[in-house]
Amino acid sequence: MTLAALFDYFRNHGLNHWAQQLKLESPGWLVNHGDYARWSAALEALPEIDNAQGNFDAAAVTVDGDCADPSSLRQALQGLMPWRKGPYQIADVFIDCEWRSDFKWDRILPHLAPLVHRRILDIGCGNGYHCWRMLAQSPELVLGIEPSVLFNLQYRAIQKYLPHAQIQLLPIGVEEIPAGLDWFDSVFSMGVLYHRRSPLDHLYQLKSFLVSGGELCLETLVIEGGAGEILLPQDRYARMRNVWFIPSSAELVAWVQRCGFTNVRLVDETVTAVTEQRITDWMQFESLEQCLDPDDASLTIEGLPAPRRAVVLANKP
Repeated sequence: MTLAALFDYFRNHGLNHWAQQLKLESPGWLVNHGDYARWSAALEALPEIDNAQGNFDAAAVTVDGDCADPSSLRQALQGLMPWRKGPYQIADVFIDCEWRSDFKWDRILPHLAPLVHRRILDIGCGNGYHCWRMLAQSPELVLGIEPSVLFNLQYRAIQKYLPHAQIQLLPIGVEEIPAGLDWFDSVFSMGVLYHRRSPLDHLYQLKSFLVSGGELCLETLVIEGGAGEILLPQDRYARMRNVWFIPSSAELVAWVQRCGFTNVRLVDETVTAVTEQRITDWMQFESLEQCLDPDDASLTIEGLPAPRRAVVLANKP
């Protein structure tokens, strides 16, 4: 789906005001980043893949097909490093990303309402890995939003070979989505809540995007403990600066209930392992292992509880 087609789709489905806003803003997207020219050159250097077909059911989002110049394909994709969410298999090139994002998807997918024919919003979607995985269930539309320029260009590298009409990624933040849309059947917020200074405001915001009966999938950092227990890092958490609130799972459920969601259920809680997030040839900076206490992997380098992540599902009344 081209941007023009997406804006037309919005106009034809009751979102004319937002479509107009996005159309006005779109000429300034991406291009003002200092590395845009270099990353754009890598995107332009991608060679053709004959008979390209997508596979979204396997761990790696896959572009099957024949590439006559695999070395140029690898070089162009390496020009878009670091790759953080994946993995991807593009013809003969395997992109071993920092995150094995399929681990998370495998934990979440069995609990979700079927995504067939649904309008889906994925907030903070990175390069769109989970958006591509959602296509396996034939949704009507998957819209990812992600302000990172690099992640958007990584998505466009995949989109070059798989120009599916049901998927699009916009380089915007959640603040740029009008409140009160009441339009999406499913909203995903994964790895976002702990970056919000006001987590309850974020939950109310997510609720306003959903139709009545729509499903929220919320995935975030949590700590061990009971109701009322919250970690407020004073400085960094696992070397991250912008981590504000990390509740216990019980407290997270209480937050979601307090914001008026129904059928709130905790469906998974998992300690993040160094097999799920790690340094690879495609992401060569520090990763989870370098953010943990070298003498006690149950603690971060700052002495705080090591990352564990929970998944909560809920519905809008």
